[in-house]
Amino acid sequence: MNDELFDVCDEQDNVLRQATRTEVHANDWIHRAVHIWVFRSDGSLLLHRRSATKDTCPLKITSSASGHVDAGEDYHACAVRELQEELGLAADLEELTKLPPGPLTAWEHSMFYRCTTEAEPVPDPGEIAEVLCLPLHEWQRRIDETPLDFAPVFLELWEWYNRNVPA
Repeated sequence: MNDELFDVCDEQDNVLRQATRTEVHANDWIHRAVHIWVFRSDGSLLLHRRSATKDTCPLKITSSASGHVDAGEDYHACAVRELQEELGLAADLEELTKLPPGPLTAWEHSMFYRCTTEAEPVPDPGEIAEVLCLPLHEWQRRIDETPLDFAPVFLELWEWYNRNVPA
């Protein structure tokens, strides 16, 4: 398995050193990730169900695209890369916020982006089991009915979005 190299950070997001993905996850060290939500012009939100082979949150519904920031990489470059790798999409990204690290974000500084595109996604089957595109009110109904179907970090992003972004 390719053991990626991540920047290990402090709570203020200063880089302390580098370590492998395995070490970072085994020790709950703070590191960096990005989450991108892809909207359609009608306001619907494209999310995906994670592949059954994922080491964390398999088969959970989560952000349109997401991933770890590699050592030495910046958040924006990572977001562009993940959107392309996971969904085969390129779009102008708007930075929304950065969630702090903690148990619900898997100890990640989680930079949150959104974009709008009508392009059809081409999901990476190693990452994504299925892509779903629904209006926000339908996502809210699903979250209310079956919250355990969603990745914990996604639910944190959903809560932040609903508190901070006008409908």
